[in-house]
Amino acid sequence: MRTLVKTFAAAALIAVSTFAMAAEGPGAKSAKTNVNLSTADFALDHYVAVTTEGESAGVEQLFSEDFKQKIQASNAQNHSRNAVVKLLKKQKGEKLNCAVSTDILEESTDYMIAKVTLKFENFTKTDQVTLERVGNDWKVSKSINSYK
Repeated sequence: MRTLVKTFAAAALIAVSTFAMAAEGPGAKSAKTNVNLSTADFALDHYVAVTTEGESAGVEQLFSEDFKQKIQASNAQNHSRNAVVKLLKKQKGEKLNCAVSTDILEESTDYMIAKVTLKFENFTKTDQVTLERVGNDWKVSKSINSYK
């Protein structure tokens, strides 16, 4: 009788732990990674890492709740925060083969406008990024992309 009880207890423990691991999913972490976005420069550097080097830590933290992305092309497109975050998470670990340069166009105590230029072999992507102070962190609130 004791052996039967121990067997059922062991089976229940295995089942519970299996369901708990399955609920988290493969590679899931119990705590989100916080990224230091205390300055506009840190936020801009992290934005470049997320968009060009496949960095995925702190992606949700980087973008403001009202973030909008606009792509200037023959067929202009607009993307919401959720769509951009989802796309960037899919690109985890993907590094772009391009030369990156950043220029600060305007800066104050509460906002910054920067130009991020990505030079690929056959074209150039220019991203005008607006960052704003939200509480103690800096967040990307707007991104306008153009291609040449």
